[in-house]
Amino acid sequence: MRISVIGQSGAGKSTLGAALAERLGLQRVELDALNWLPGWRDLHGEDPQAFIARVEAATRGERWITDGNYTVCQDLVWSRATDVIWLDYPLSVSMPRLLRRTLDRALTGREVWEGTGNRELFTRWFDKDHPVWFTLRHHEAATARREARFADPKWAGLRLHRVKSPREAEALVERLAVLEAGRSLGAPDSSN
Repeated sequence: MRISVIGQSGAGKSTLGAALAERLGLQRVELDALNWLPGWRDLHGEDPQAFIARVEAATRGERWITDGNYTVCQDLVWSRATDVIWLDYPLSVSMPRLLRRTLDRALTGREVWEGTGNRELFTRWFDKDHPVWFTLRHHEAATARREARFADPKWAGLRLHRVKSPREAEALVERLAVLEAGRSLGAPDSSN
């Protein structure tokens, strides 16, 4: 099983990715951790090919889950995936989560991605590309792009899961666990 989790900031991509990785025994590939270099340097902005090479290496195996929205590598990830999960939550769900996460990171001062030294600082909240402002500005356009991508026949071979609430996400985790358990017992895959 190879899964890509996408969705707006604060939807819970990383949380779901970590939970599914543990539950299904998948290697977790956090795209943000591959992208963000020390000093908040943005690899996919500085050197897209180097970022794509990192993603390519991380998704070579047969059992992984990625979480993140990097358009520059989405075709690569999806071409290798078996499932794509879109956490399509309303802003009323994702924004409070994003604000809590941002505040928690700023108050604790803990490193966001191990080894980078990157920490959430209150001063970054005023940056126009901070996840809070970015999400508010781009929510509608991002939703339209994801809808078009899900409708594209190019991805007809993938199991596409558009999840509209945390309750639906919990149910999906259970369905995928049952599917994976059936596979490990040698049952045929009837979900495609």
